[in-house]
Amino acid sequence: MALINLRSLGVTLGAPLFSDLNLSIGPGDRLGIVAANGRGKSTLLRAMTGSFEPTSGEITRSRGLRIGHVEQNLPAGLGDATFHDAVLDALPAEQAESESWRVDVALGELDVPDELHQRRLSQLSGGWQRLAMLARVWVTEPDMLLLDEPTNHLDLARIGQLEDWLNALPRDVPVVVCSHDRAFLDAVTNRTLFLRPQGSQVFSLPYSRARAALDEIDASEERRFQKDMKTAQQLRRQAAKLNNIGINSGSDLLVVKTKQLKERADRLEDAARPAHQERSAGAIRLANRGTHAKVLVTLDDAAVGTPDGTLLFKTGRLWIRQGDRVVLLGANGVGKTRLVGMVRQAIEAPQTAGEAIKATPSLVLGYGDQGLSDLGDDDTPLGVLTRRFELGEQRARSLLAGAGVGIDMQTSMVGRLSGGQKARLGMLVLRLRNPNFYLLDEPTNHLDIEGQEALEKELMDREASCLLVSHDRSFVRAVGNRFWLIQKRRLVEVDGPERFFAEVAGRG
Repeated sequence: MALINLRSLGVTLGAPLFSDLNLSIGPGDRLGIVAANGRGKSTLLRAMTGSFEPTSGEITRSRGLRIGHVEQNLPAGLGDATFHDAVLDALPAEQAESESWRVDVALGELDVPDELHQRRLSQLSGGWQRLAMLARVWVTEPDMLLLDEPTNHLDLARIGQLEDWLNALPRDVPVVVCSHDRAFLDAVTNRTLFLRPQGSQVFSLPYSRARAALDEIDASEERRFQKDMKTAQQLRRQAAKLNNIGINSGSDLLVVKTKQLKERADRLEDAARPAHQERSAGAIRLANRGTHAKVLVTLDDAAVGTPDGTLLFKTGRLWIRQGDRVVLLGANGVGKTRLVGMVRQAIEAPQTAGEAIKATPSLVLGYGDQGLSDLGDDDTPLGVLTRRFELGEQRARSLLAGAGVGIDMQTSMVGRLSGGQKARLGMLVLRLRNPNFYLLDEPTNHLDIEGQEALEKELMDREASCLLVSHDRSFVRAVGNRFWLIQKRRLVEVDGPERFFAEVAGRG
């Protein structure tokens, strides 16, 4: 029995986000919703809760249905509350007074350490804040869970815990997940909705299998469209020939036949619909100026430590060669970002880097960190490009538009850009530097699946050499051809990432 039904649902905000959507969600459903940034996923969740009125169609909910909605951002004013009190505050006043034990149960189920219970949310990482929002919803015992980008800011260990928690939920509690994390969707869903302006598709399959089925449908639709358009062109050519003959011969029959052929061509073209083409959120392109050097970076038992001098690990003797896409693996806090910083220093300021890490002098660095700190929030996208590169304003505006930063946002503050726009701006800056070596720390943060796949393709098609850190398992699997693991205070090369992924998720 369905708990919620969507019939012919549509939302238009300037342009259609989605239309004529029919969907039922019932017990046992684990539905993943997939779409590019800004294409209506969050809006659809709000429509399900009743907090947003759709443009067309209707939503029916079973009587008394309690929907738990975990949004992307921490509610205003909640940062000053402690973890425990923020969850307690979600309960009705009478229940909070007599059943505060429910908070401890919810925090225990989500493996929140006791020492965090009395910490203010503003003092905690974005990952812990997201778990606090989930706990606030779960403590109210909802009949259905709606999760909007639940893995944002979570490290691999927390993602693994969240996957286990979701998979252990009672099967009568359906879960709807909007996410760009492909591995997460595969781990927790059994149905997939590809949300589109027209012709949204639903499959009773997790993401990867559903995506393969969708690609087949789109390819078939594209073949049908091309065939129909070719037939229409042939009909028009026949009509043109008959028209000429009819004019020369004065035959009324040929004139009528010409008209019929044109009408058939019109009907065929009107009925033909091209395969869905996702409206790009902005192109991602990289550059690789190349180098004659075969060995790009040499690590000679470098000591990686904290600012106060505490040793985290030693690198041993390792090399990064041209064409290597090295993924740096390790638990949080073991020194991955510290090593990335040391390699950056060896490239940009070799005179201060010491002898343990050496970079070939011909390296030109493309560096991007997870916070995109190179892009000041008080700068403008247009200013970023025109001040850093020899570009005229018209060329800079064209490049920004191609990267998904429209004219209306080009002179606004970078801080006002969406996460996806800022990430694409960062990628554009990297491209314009024309590097031959990339250092990337969590490069897929804020990128939708389209952007992630574009970045993967660029790195491989350009045969880019890089050292990267990422919690995105699908990205790591697609891009990496070498893997370095920090364990037991040593940096060692391993055959692949799977054992590390299993161990960090507590499944090894």
